[in-house]
Amino acid sequence: MPCSRARGRPDDKVKYYPAFIDLKDRKAVVVGGGRVAERKARSLVKAGALVTVISPDITAGLEKLREKGKIRHLGRRYRKGDTGDALVVIAATSSAQVNKKVAQDARHLINVIDMPSEGNFIVPSSVERDSLTIAVSTGGTSPAVSRTVRKEIELLYGREFGRYLGFVERVRRKAMRRIPNNRKRREFLMSLASEKIFSAVRKDGFSAVSEKVLAALNALTQR
Repeated sequence: MPCSRARGRPDDKVKYYPAFIDLKDRKAVVVGGGRVAERKARSLVKAGALVTVISPDITAGLEKLREKGKIRHLGRRYRKGDTGDALVVIAATSSAQVNKKVAQDARHLINVIDMPSEGNFIVPSSVERDSLTIAVSTGGTSPAVSRTVRKEIELLYGREFGRYLGFVERVRRKAMRRIPNNRKRREFLMSLASEKIFSAVRKDGFSAVSEKVLAALNALTQR
């Protein structure tokens, strides 16, 4: 069944449902071989998807991904049925007509560049700090605004927060084992995500904060 949806009125506003999707070993198809298609393909590969790119010509970056076995490439124009049972399809050609055909064929998730109304999901602007991912979307209203907000968030949550999140995961496991008192353990774990400690990470850096956290954990376990 095609994924494209007819709108009741031209000004109907779609309310998107935010979600993070596990694409490991799931099929994905990118139709197009330009820079946008390359960016989409790289994101899908990073997420662990099995990516097929369909385009007569592809960028040097996509060529490298193909040579490394990261993607499968069909060096021709799109044909009806190419989307198959792919969970995710990206229509990223320079032809609005081709993109629309791809959207009509897609069975599941379809994103159409520059024409979000032809698909059923949009890709948010995102900030990644290791395990921390912050996604920003204006619902397709203004990608430029999304990018600006993303840049502000990048400044607010620097790369040290990725390191800190990994550290918190390890400390949490230790706290669960070493702090028997439920109230004290809960208070300690809550302190790891406080505004105060986030400010300290920004001001003093990861190393200084991690030392203080470990000292606090040791103090609790020695009482």
